[in-house]
Formats: sequence, C-alpha cells, structure tokens
Amino acid sequence: MSRSALVGNVTAMLEDAGFLVSDRCAIRPKSFDVAARRGEDVLLVKILGNIDAFDARTGGEMRRLGTYLNATPIVVGLRTRDEDLKPGVVYFRHGVPVLSPDTALDLFVEEVPPLIYAAPGGLYVNIDSEVLADAREEREWSLGRLAKELGVSRRTVSKYEDGMDASVDVAAELEDLFDAPLTSPVSVLEGTEDIRDDEPTPEDPDVAPEDEPIATVFTRIGFEVHPTDRAPFKTVNENARRREQVLTGHSAFTEAAEKRARIMSSVGEVTRTRSVYVVDELTRESVEGTALIEEGEMEEIEDADDLRDLIMERGEEPEEVA
Repeated sequence: MSRSALVGNVTAMLEDAGFLVSDRCAIRPKSFDVAARRGEDVLLVKILGNIDAFDARTGGEMRRLGTYLNATPIVVGLRTRDEDLKPGVVYFRHGVPVLSPDTALDLFVEEVPPLIYAAPGGLYVNIDSEVLADAREEREWSLGRLAKELGVSRRTVSKYEDGMDASVDVAAELEDLFDAPLTSPVSVLEGTEDIRDDEPTPEDPDVAPEDEPIATVFTRIGFEVHPTDRAPFKTVNENARRREQVLTGHSAFTEAAEKRARIMSSVGEVTRTRSVYVVDELTRESVEGTALIEEGEMEEIEDADDLRDLIMERGEEPEEVA
C-alpha cells in the first residue's frame, strides 16, 4: 500500500469514528500528518508504512506539540523493517505510542482499547493489582502459594499486587488460575507516560533569527513562545492567563506561504487555536481562518487585546469549547 493510500485510509477511519480531521499537512519537513478532534480528545497523527522512519527529532517535536496543544501524539504504521505490527498491541517510538491500523480501528471505531504493550524484553499487560489481591485473598492463598503456582518469587508476586505490570504469558497464567479477567486496557489517550520508554521530552529549539522580532512581540504582550522544528507553523504561542494559544507563521507571502496558512487554519479549527501569518507586505487580509498581518503592524501591537482584535477582524474565531 502506498503511503498516500495509507494516509487516506487512516483519515477515513478517523472520520468514521466521529473525529473532525484537519487537512493533510502536505509540506516538508513535517512532524505530523493530520490533527483530529472528537469531543475533548485531540490527536496529532503521524502515518507511516515503516515506523523505523520515525526519528527522535520528530518524536520530540510531536511530544512538545502535544503538550502545547493539549493533544495526544500517535503514530499509525504498518510494520518495522523486520515484522508487521501486531494487532491489539501498543508500541512506542521515542516516547510516542504507535498503533497498527487494525489497533487504531478497534480503539477509535469499535471503542475496544488494546490490552498489550511492547517494551524492551517483550509484550506486557497492565495487571489490575486490586483485583489480583482480592482474587488471591478470596482463594485464601498466601503470596508464597501464588508465587509457587507461577514459578516466580514471592517478591515478584508482591510487586504485581503493588502495580507492576506482567508479561503476557504470566498474565494469561494468572487469569487461568483465578478464572477471572485481571488485566486493564492500555490508555492510549492518557496515562501512557507510566509505561512508555523513559525519554525526557527535548527542550524547544531556538527561535530562528528571522523570527526573533515576531517572538519578541509575543513575549512582550504576555505569551510564552515555543518555536517548532518541522511543523507547518513557526511557533506555538501560549498565554496562560487567557488560556489561549496562537499558531504563527512568518515569511514573504508566496504560494508556499499561502499553503502553510491554509494548513494552519485547518489545524487551528481542530485544535481550537487561532492562527496568524506575518508577511512583509499585505495583499489580502486572511487565508481562510488565518489572519495575515504585516511585520510593521505586528511591531505596533501593544497588548494581547490588540492582537485578538486584529485576528477577529481579519480571521475567524475558532469553535468554542462546548
């Protein structure tokens, strides 16, 4: 299957699951392919045939963007160099959860979350420690008795009851012993920090020299500026006091800039953020929902209200949170 066809299939699946899906980020380089929202769940989705192409730089960017935009970064892929991805298993690359299309379909359309995740050493499941402890006590087994049945140490059984995850084989044996489900789903949309590979999220890259005057304005009017490395926008600007984010682009207004501004508008609709593209000369006021502002106008903005008014005058308001 071509990557273009795979992107189309995954996008259609998300739409079938009730997600609002952005336009494809058809630019290079790019950290994600589409953004998607269903209710309060927001995804930044990278779609790959071979997930070995997903590098640390892209993973770091997706994790940063997920933090700034209150979104979950995920990769949907078919295979590694050595094997196809197994259905029902969550993998991790550079701290980002990776799903096969079948696993994504089960999760988002059928609403059946995966039970297994891959980690160094094999496949693991989340053991519901309280259910396990209750089942053991109801059977009137000691920790030592259960350890003997499993062929592990008493300390290992104690760790299971304290919340340590178990291999798929051990989990299956436990469920056979107690004739009861003891596993809990892997939470892809929240909580994966507890099981993903232990990689700290990289720091923001530096602001590009040509973008420093724009970043200075945002900082002056109360925003924290987060430069991006390979997103369709140059920065994500956060105003914590006003609880708002603004996506920003900056360049001469070329055909490529118009394309980026259009993508920013589509992503902004999904993530409920405003978007601004700063240009050297104003020839129109907006590209869909992205407001266009001249560099000189930008420098004259005095506060966040001025910026908001200008965006509302030229662009469009994002959908309000229900």
